[in-house]
Amino acid sequence: MNWLFPLLIGTATGVLSGFGIGGGTLLVLWLTLAAGLDQLRAGGINLAYFVCCALPALIGHAKNHLIEKKAALWAALFGVPACVGAAFLAAGMQTELLRRFFGVLLLFVGWRELFPAKTEKGK
Repeated sequence: MNWLFPLLIGTATGVLSGFGIGGGTLLVLWLTLAAGLDQLRAGGINLAYFVCCALPALIGHAKNHLIEKKAALWAALFGVPACVGAAFLAAGMQTELLRRFFGVLLLFVGWRELFPAKTEKGK
């Protein structure tokens, strides 16, 4: 029965990821803080988990015509090599340094969510 709570956490973060809310970030936090995994292992699990959650989300967004094809192409062309490079970089880093970088990223994203940049009217 000790598998039920992690299953519920995984399901909830997967649903949030599908909606673009940042469920992956929540999963990494849960894996490191509650489950006691190191940052590198939690990040690897999150990436593997994301692949499973991304496909249904992509299909749903495509059915609803919510994907900008030109933006997706550019994101794939530059994002995939950047992710591979970052994975190799992270694998060579000390876990404590990786944790600190991740914490700074969370603070930055949180700040941007709380205080979004002002845009021109009509856009």
